[in-house]
Amino acid sequence: MLSDAELDRYARQIILPAFGGAGQAKLKAAHVVIIGAGGIGCPAITYLAAAGVGKLTIIDHDVIELSNLQRQPLFTDADIGALKAEVAAGAARRINPHVDAVAVAERIDAGNADMLLEGADLILDGCDNFETRLVVNRAAVAQSIPLLSAAIGAFDGQVALYEGWRVGHACYACLVGNDPDRPGINCAETGVMGALAGMIGTMAALEAVRALSGWGSALTGRLAIIDMLDRRWREVGVPKDPECPICKA
Repeated sequence: MLSDAELDRYARQIILPAFGGAGQAKLKAAHVVIIGAGGIGCPAITYLAAAGVGKLTIIDHDVIELSNLQRQPLFTDADIGALKAEVAAGAARRINPHVDAVAVAERIDAGNADMLLEGADLILDGCDNFETRLVVNRAAVAQSIPLLSAAIGAFDGQVALYEGWRVGHACYACLVGNDPDRPGINCAETGVMGALAGMIGTMAALEAVRALSGWGSALTGRLAIIDMLDRRWREVGVPKDPECPICKA
């Protein structure tokens, strides 16, 4: 499945005993949908493309603004006013010509989520509002697609992997509830350290590669929490809510 050029490109991954050629072949066959080409999405797209994920669908309806550039390094001043999804997809193709990067420059909502996410092997959600996250979670559970959720605010970040359709496994709504009007963290109001976005986005990409290729211990049902103000890391389990309206049996 891998050409000579791909074998050379991915040699430093393939040589890892826990990953190998089989892991690389799984990445090449995989389709990841990325929700949001922002502070989390930009580094995630960078490393998923570089790692050799076969298809990336990037969903984001926003345009690039000057204030984005502090934490979204796929973009430059010359891109201001352009659609994030289109610029990010073009960057992914420049990073790795073996990757099929597709831009979807529209807002994902309850009316189109099932169609936009159909056929994905994994969803990486780095958007910035609960309404969208809950819509994506509902579709992920309905279609049995693993949902890798990542979020940042100020000096804090978190990453978790949800497979809520499985018996005994939580979905995203088990953690946060199912209220789309719940107030979220607004980076424009609270601020965010740019390098933290890179750190959490890269961590999300690494966990996506892990989940798709099967090396190590998956983050399924676990929430990794990072406080970089004091450099504290911890990981907690996310229990299934037996009354969750999204994933209860």
